[in-house]
Amino acid sequence: MRLDKFLKISRIIKRRTVAKAVCDQGKVETNGRPAKAGSDVDVGDEIEIDFGSKIVTFKVLKTLSHASKEAASSMYEVIDEKHVI
Repeated sequence: MRLDKFLKISRIIKRRTVAKAVCDQGKVETNGRPAKAGSDVDVGDEIEIDFGSKIVTFKVLKTLSHASKEAASSMYEVIDEKHVI
């Protein structure tokens, strides 16, 4: 599954165009490497996103093509959250 699509379906980021823009700005890493919007996401991958005021690390638990609000939160697990000053 594409990274931007995963971020949208899992509801980490609300819109796919915003997810693509964040990736294009270099604020997303997958498994410690800079990631593009079209990068593949697999179960077990770690995604780190710089939201500006905080950096959050997620672990991918499953990839679904469609997800309800309840199912979306089960697609990932928050591993770490650092607040940036």
